[in-house]
Amino acid sequence: MGMRRVQKTIENRIECNGVGLHTGKEVLLSLNPLPPDSGIWFRRVDLPHKPYIKATANHVTQTSLCTVIGNNGSGVSTVEHLMSALAGMGIHNILVEIDAPEVPIFDGSAQHFVELLQEAGIKNQKVSSEVFALDKKFSISQEDKKITYYPNKELIVSFTIDFDHPLMKEQEYTFRFSEDNFVDEISRARTFGFLRDVEAMKKCGYARGGSLENAVVIDENGILNPEGLRYPNEFVRHKILDFLGDLYLYGMPVRGHFVVYKSGHTLNNLFIKALKNGKEEKDAHSDFQEASLSMSVNQRAFTILPA
Repeated sequence: MGMRRVQKTIENRIECNGVGLHTGKEVLLSLNPLPPDSGIWFRRVDLPHKPYIKATANHVTQTSLCTVIGNNGSGVSTVEHLMSALAGMGIHNILVEIDAPEVPIFDGSAQHFVELLQEAGIKNQKVSSEVFALDKKFSISQEDKKITYYPNKELIVSFTIDFDHPLMKEQEYTFRFSEDNFVDEISRARTFGFLRDVEAMKKCGYARGGSLENAVVIDENGILNPEGLRYPNEFVRHKILDFLGDLYLYGMPVRGHFVVYKSGHTLNNLFIKALKNGKEEKDAHSDFQEASLSMSVNQRAFTILPA
């Protein structure tokens, strides 16, 4: 079933510089307004022919450590924090021009992207957009991870995480969507990971731009960041941030109550594709090409280090 809401874009072009989390490369990124019914597009201005990639689940090519979208051999990685900010601020139509293969990480949250959108100005386009919702329960699972959808006129995400660490035992948080709630409750939550996994990833050529300035890093004794946490349950809030970003790859706003247990980018994206196809799966399998990390490192990093 569908509902409708007013489409939005930004008033003015705005650009910023940053560093990619996994590549460690400098990135110049600009946000540009688009007309109604355009959707969300990325453009790799550093490549020949400056190819465009539409931000939809059908263009997701990899979900190990982050969400990557691509088309005809060109791609953009770590799109989830920017996508989450676009979802949180209700942006339907925008062109993201980028001169590198990865979106900058900034502080590991969506806060900087929210501030960029606010600075650019958010514009109502006086054209309605469909909002997707189902009228029945829908679920997908993978090993001990699960996402269940319940019909609801609002967007609600109830997320549970459970890690084998005293600081990260079972945490649950329920988020009721509004733009103000997103800014206050979710946008500042940073990505996180264990020190041992960050070191292992760097040896494999990942997390080259990772530091205490763009992630919450944890060792056996506690949090290494001198400023501590921004929220007492920052870890589960960041998982909601990632989920909202991945969910926005559906291609339009989605409404419903999502009950999520230990999910990451792979199951998030499998769920969205299943939702599009209207097909539930009890034991989902990924066809995505995963990063060439060793299995032991990859499994730990996937669950502990969402980008």
